[in-house]
This record gives sequence, structure tokens and C-alpha cells, in this order.
Amino acid sequence: MAEPDFSLDLPALKSRFAQLRRFIDPDALGTRLAEIEGLMAGPDFWNDSRKAQEVIGESNRIKAKLLPFREIEGKIADLAVLAEFAAEDPGEAAQKELETEAKATLATLDAFELKVLLSGELDPHNAIISIHAGAGGTEACDWANMMLRMYQRYSERNGFKTEMLDILPGEEAGVKAVTLLVKGEYAYGYLKAERGVHRLVRMSPFNSQGKRQTSFSSLDVIAEVDDTINIEIPETEIRVDVFRAGGHGGQGVNTTDSAVRITHIPSGLVVVCQNERSQIKNRASALSVLKSRLYELEKDKQRSEMEKYYGEKGEIGWGRQIRSYVLQPYQMVKDLRTGEQTGDVQAVLDGALTPFIEAYLRGKKRTDIDPDEE
Repeated sequence: MAEPDFSLDLPALKSRFAQLRRFIDPDALGTRLAEIEGLMAGPDFWNDSRKAQEVIGESNRIKAKLLPFREIEGKIADLAVLAEFAAEDPGEAAQKELETEAKATLATLDAFELKVLLSGELDPHNAIISIHAGAGGTEACDWANMMLRMYQRYSERNGFKTEMLDILPGEEAGVKAVTLLVKGEYAYGYLKAERGVHRLVRMSPFNSQGKRQTSFSSLDVIAEVDDTINIEIPETEIRVDVFRAGGHGGQGVNTTDSAVRITHIPSGLVVVCQNERSQIKNRASALSVLKSRLYELEKDKQRSEMEKYYGEKGEIGWGRQIRSYVLQPYQMVKDLRTGEQTGDVQAVLDGALTPFIEAYLRGKKRTDIDPDEE
């Protein structure tokens, strides 16, 4: 009986695990955990309850990485032993056990890698996504509307809830701009992979000659900040305007001046919210979005990496796209950053974005581990 293919992947599995080791540095985590446990054992540990909670939180975060890492390390060691036994015993039972354990180990490693990749400070937060139609006129507005539906479907598939914060309809069809709040654990961690320009190629439904048309829309993502992040905005730094809300396609949402526009005077940032009938609720939502955008802006300044977040997007047009969606003359969705692609365009437009998001996160992890690795 020929050796199963998965036995040949054991060196590759060990290589992945070695990369993961370099990424999380378990030795450093173990040293820090020992230090924390020493602090927690001290007689005056609870004298400052707030600091004590912070230390306990750090301990839990370290254990959430270190314990699964050690478990996977043991599984890979066991797998190596099973592979040796299977090589000596070509019987079906030994091969089946090896295959079962190999698949289980790979699944555990896959899940843990993603968990590690989503360990950024803001990754667990809700996400605020903004879609803007770019080059392409009515076509681009229709494409922006298709993207809105795509991310709403993605959210449904993954157990996230969505809330429309603001929408600006297109003149003939679709939307010029829309802001959507995506609520759920790690919504920002996943959706940050989608930031950039998205390109659509299809036969134009708005052209009587049925010519092939290329359209662009951009998507920006920020994390919704909560009460754990203190951001003060003096009333003197904002201007609040109220107006009558309008719905998708021009229909009236209500007959009162409930929509709210907040302008942050120092930065020039403008936030509009009109999803609620209550002016008070819209004002609170707009302030939350403004705080999130100011926090993201400040983080960019601190890191001095504005290009990391906005350079990928740039001008909404040719040469700036992160992903292409081609409906004609063939069917293909391809991410230009990772090479991930599929011919099932309709599934992607229905929200099947997970393979693209995971490919980006894993590719980004590899870059973080070894900048010279291609």
C-alpha cells in the first residue's frame, strides 16, 4: 500500500508550526506569565483593584495563546510518532489513525493561526465600513450597491448584525456612499482585510449597446471604539447640524429633522447618521463613529504608517484595486494581493468572502514573520 499523501506533508506542517513559534514567541510569553503569577501571589496584589484586573486580563490573554500552542506542539509530536508506526505497519487501521489525527491536527492549527492573527488591540471590536462609488458613474453606484449587499450577506453568514448608519443614493441607480455598522465579535479583525478598491467587469445593464464596462468602488473599515478607550471631544470642537432624513431611492424616512451631521472642526472629519427616528439616538451614533475615526487617525499618526491603511485604497480607479470581480467575458474573482481566486462569482457576491479574508490574514502573518519572504 502506498504511503498516504498527508504523511509527506509532515515537514510542511512542522515548518508552519515553526513560523507560528517565531510569531508568538512562546518562551517570552512563558517568562512574562511567570512574572505575572508572581505578582498575583503577592499579598498587596488587590490593593489596586483596577491594576489587578489589568494584570489578570494580561494573564488570560497570554494563556489564550500559550496553552493552545503547547497543545498543538504535543499533537505534532504525537503525529510524528504515528507516522513512524504507520510506515512500519502498512495496515489499514494504522493508516486510518494517522489520517484522522493528521486532519484533526491541521484543523486545530488552522483555527489557532487565525486566532493569533486576530490578536490586535482593536480586532475584537465591531466594524464600521464605508463604501464609496468611484470611477464609472451610474455603473459604479450600482456596483457600490452590490458591494453593500455582499457585505450584508457576509455578515449574515458569520453571525454578525448590521445597522445602516448613513446612505446617499445614486442619481439613477445604486448608491454613491453608504456607512454600515457591523456588530459582532472580531468583526473588525476580519473586515479590515477588505479595505481597498474593488473592481467590477461586466456587460453594462445601463448601456443599450450592452458594452463591457469596468467600475470601481472603495471600501474603508475602522473599528468602533467603546468605553474601554477614552476619547474626549470638547463641544467647542464640533458643529452639529440636523436635517430631514432621506431613504434609499429618495423615499422619506420620516417627516422630522432627525438626521444628524457632526463636523469635527480641527480635523475636518464629517459624520452623518440618519438610521434612527430619534435625533438623540442619531447624535449618539454619529459621535461614536466620529470617535472611532479620530482614534484610527491618531493611531495612524502614532505609527507613522498612514500608507498602511489608506495607501492601498488611494484613488478609486485603475491600478488601485485589491480585488477584481469579472462577470464577462469569463467568470472570476481574484485578489491581487494574495492570488486567491474562484470562478464562482455569484457565491462571492452572495457573501462567500471567507477564503479571501483568511488568505489575506495568513499572507499578512507570513509577511510579519519574515518581511523578505515572498
